[in-house]
Amino acid sequence: MENSASLISAFLMGLFGSVHCFGMCGGIVGALTMGLPAQLRQSPQQLLPYLLTYNIGRIASYSLAGALIGFLGGQFANALPMDSPHAIAKWFTAIFLIILGLYIGSWWQALSILEKWGSHLWRKIEPIGKRFLPVTHPMQALGLGLVWGWLPCGLVYSALALALTSGSAFNGGALMFSFGLGTLPMLLAIGTTAQWLNQWTKRLSVRRVMGAIIIGLGIYSLIAPHNHGNHAGHEHAESAKHTEHAGHDMSQHEHSHTGH
Repeated sequence: MENSASLISAFLMGLFGSVHCFGMCGGIVGALTMGLPAQLRQSPQQLLPYLLTYNIGRIASYSLAGALIGFLGGQFANALPMDSPHAIAKWFTAIFLIILGLYIGSWWQALSILEKWGSHLWRKIEPIGKRFLPVTHPMQALGLGLVWGWLPCGLVYSALALALTSGSAFNGGALMFSFGLGTLPMLLAIGTTAQWLNQWTKRLSVRRVMGAIIIGLGIYSLIAPHNHGNHAGHEHAESAKHTEHAGHDMSQHEHSHTGH
């Protein structure tokens, strides 16, 4: 149940936070589509394979990054003498969700600091992506997506913070895959309705509604029942009950033996 809730949170983070994607990825998708022959750009059916393979590559990079971060986070958590790592992970995730909501809604741009740090790595990766332009084949779009999945982005970094607390490479990769699926509708729409979508996502009211939803998601994750702790408490209570029952049976046995 706890893993399912994390996957849903990651998906919703991508879905509601993807209004930010137009500014970060809109130019890339535009370069991809404008580099195609005119007859392909005028046909959504022919354009779709390029958009799909681009996004498959992008989500694959997200999943790989999530697996790496999840593995490192799991190793770090195991090395710490913590009594309640799940509670700490819950707070960490909630705080990042709230920061992301403030960032999407343009209330507080704290995540831009992480984007500036990531830009140093991006300068070394970006030239690889340019080798796939102009895109003339779906496999080139796939390669472009694999490279551009590492674009410095506060939204992606917030999702990676969630993967950091997942406890394993598999969980981290699954969380980032779910996050990538959440961003998919917006990125596909960018390739087909770019002009209308550009005007819509630039509205401050739209960004603030989406930001408020993400903040609400973070607050909910703080006040929601801690399933892991409840499950552990239930097991402890059952163990204590079993021990008490065993002690009672032993006492009765000793009493019967003494009486005999």
